[in-house]
Amino acid sequence: MKSGNAFKLGLFGCNCESGLAITKAPERWVASWDNNVGAARLAEDAGLDFMLPIARWHGYRGESNAQGRNFETMSWAAGLLAATSRITVFATIHLPFLNPVFAAKQAVTIQAIGRGRFGLNVVAGGNAPEFAMFGVELLEHGERYRFAEEWLTIVRRIWTESEPFDFKGQFFDLREVSGDPKPYRGTAPLILSAGSSSAGRDFAIRNADSLFMNIPQLETLAAEIEALRAAGRKSGVFASGHVICRKTQKEAMEYRDYIVDEMGDWDAVEHILHLRQEQKSIPVEKLAKMKERLIGGIGTFPVIGDPDTVAATFKTLHDAGIDGMGIGFIDYISELPFFRDEVLPRLVRYGIRQPVPASSQGAVASLHSS
Repeated sequence: MKSGNAFKLGLFGCNCESGLAITKAPERWVASWDNNVGAARLAEDAGLDFMLPIARWHGYRGESNAQGRNFETMSWAAGLLAATSRITVFATIHLPFLNPVFAAKQAVTIQAIGRGRFGLNVVAGGNAPEFAMFGVELLEHGERYRFAEEWLTIVRRIWTESEPFDFKGQFFDLREVSGDPKPYRGTAPLILSAGSSSAGRDFAIRNADSLFMNIPQLETLAAEIEALRAAGRKSGVFASGHVICRKTQKEAMEYRDYIVDEMGDWDAVEHILHLRQEQKSIPVEKLAKMKERLIGGIGTFPVIGDPDTVAATFKTLHDAGIDGMGIGFIDYISELPFFRDEVLPRLVRYGIRQPVPASSQGAVASLHSS
């Protein structure tokens, strides 16, 4: 994440069956451990910057039950860091499901495994069935972020303070809190926070190194980011997207129609809409327009077309103020080599990414063929 790439790219959602797609297409992503390691190594050797998982405990039902099979993300991150040497790996955690004292120790342990290449994507949560699964109260929307702020305050104090401390807040009452070892080489793990609601974005502005945002529409993106900067968002603003890239625009759009119109799991989408209405992070009128996006990439921004179109879309996002994007593919391993060979060189020519050494590209080709 400290590379010279002005527009950073990472793989998003590999830890979950079907990845980002809510589709019944038989070629959809299989989230086996071997596939996750393979995707991480492909991404690393292609020069991508990060791996970002989704914290999921229930699937989305329907015929596909997309994301119903998934890896817990702290363990997933530790395993991938041990299997790679350069790429940053995040864990995504629902803060109400994990004690902050335990999480602080977990995080520095994983960070040590990766020699600093670890970050936390902190989530306040909002999926009522998952909270019920843990027997944890789902707080009112604004209260969730007050809880998250206390949680993160405790973790950061453990990482930075040498003497035991007491903490008494609205949600935590702790005694003699301490933690050792401290973060790797004195640098805390990166903190990423997703926020679609005003409360979520305010929390990220105050507490996170980077905001991970949803892009409702491209036309208003630059104004949104300008407002975030004015409100105090000085560091990274990242987004999420799903990519369908083919040799021609026609092929890409035909594949999009196949994934969404022919093979989309519409029963699962209706379930997602119900859950997100309860979460109250996205207005109801916007949710109704998101069905196609939900099929292609659980509501993430669609990046669809030939290599020129896909690269130009990333350049447009960068020009609007986005610092990077976590992306999903229908099948990460089979689609990443074409993306590497055709899209990434175009981003280098745009001046928003650095060239990938030829030796790394050879390693990617060798791994994929194996």
